[in-house]
Amino acid sequence: MQTIRTLMSDTRGATAIEYGLIAALIAVAAITAMSSLGSSLSGTFNKVATTVNTGA
Repeated sequence: MQTIRTLMSDTRGATAIEYGLIAALIAVAAITAMSSLGSSLSGTFNKVATTVNTGA
């Protein structure tokens, strides 16, 4: 019975899970931002390429 009480009062695992969830949330936000930025950059590079090809 004492072993079960000790396991129930141990919070080290909960802290690790919280840090893991925070890291996952940051990763999702970064991927979303980079995806949006990538689409924008792709459009910009295509516009520049078209302008260069037209001028050449």
